[in-house]
Amino acid sequence: MNFAFEPNPNLVPAAERIARIADPVFGRVHTDHMAIVHWSQEKGWHDAKVTARAPLSIDPATAVLHYAQEIFEGLKAYRMEDGASALFRPEANAQRFRDSARRLAMPELPDEIFLGSIEALVRADREWIPTVEGGSLYLRPFMIASEAFLGVKPSAQYLYMVLASSVGSYWKGGVKPISLWVSHDYTRAAPGGTGAAKCGGNYATSLVAQAEAIRRGCDQVVFLDAAERRWIEELGGMNIFFVFDDGSVGTPPLTGTILPGITRDSIIRIARDQGLTVREELYGIEQWRADAQSGRIVEAFACGTAAVVTPIGQVSGPDYSFQIGSGGMGQTTRRFLEQLTAIQRGRAPDPYNWLRRLG
Repeated sequence: MNFAFEPNPNLVPAAERIARIADPVFGRVHTDHMAIVHWSQEKGWHDAKVTARAPLSIDPATAVLHYAQEIFEGLKAYRMEDGASALFRPEANAQRFRDSARRLAMPELPDEIFLGSIEALVRADREWIPTVEGGSLYLRPFMIASEAFLGVKPSAQYLYMVLASSVGSYWKGGVKPISLWVSHDYTRAAPGGTGAAKCGGNYATSLVAQAEAIRRGCDQVVFLDAAERRWIEELGGMNIFFVFDDGSVGTPPLTGTILPGITRDSIIRIARDQGLTVREELYGIEQWRADAQSGRIVEAFACGTAAVVTPIGQVSGPDYSFQIGSGGMGQTTRRFLEQLTAIQRGRAPDPYNWLRRLG
């Protein structure tokens, strides 16, 4: 599918753009354009274009506002050292977007449209990629039910769009260990639910637990399973890994309640190729406490597209608190962070062909 290009007649002046992306706050600096494609039962996917970023005008009865048929993705475009731009594993995002659509009873977007929309938008707004350390262009593909009706059924119309936002490092002041609050009152997902889909509802239900974590003096929340309130699953928006004193690595298994993170998958592949043992298995909160106190656990970290790899220093619950290792960033965590970001930015060989260069 070809994307028509309608240039924004009111481009942000170059001097102002440079000032905005000099030190961008994550998610606050938006580019000149957006990509958009429509879907209907009669026409299928149609009217693909890159056009000026502008507000949407929707009917108050639009289905997404009432029944939450909505999915999204998150990925980044990087500026390479030779001046080209590149995407990191966008095919994996396309696959997950289709999986999410299927779970939410939405039409599956063909990979060529997903990839084409992102590439067209990055080419239009590549000057918005910051040159600051850790800078990139964060891309947000999403799809919403756009039919205006009040009735519980899959929508007959959908709107797919891609936004772009200039971002710097996720953590201001650089990467530092975060503290976690273990939620024993709230859960993120249950078997048979939407935990493996990237839909807004999963994040909406995590916000009350995240707010509790902040009140408790912690940076992030970590959820336990819904059935037994025993097994560690994931953070509000990141997967989690554990590093043991024998050098092995563990992470919760993908059983349908955890988002299959692309950064998670990348770390597993890198670790196994380096000869490390990686176990995808259930790991309980009581065991985590015991292993941290005995020294069997020496590191833990969270990972995701936005923050990449983030060390975990402290874990707290209603009546307990324990430190992970020395409380700082461990050697294994640092190595994964450095190796992954080096591949993403073209500073190291890419043996997996993960980068999709755009020229």
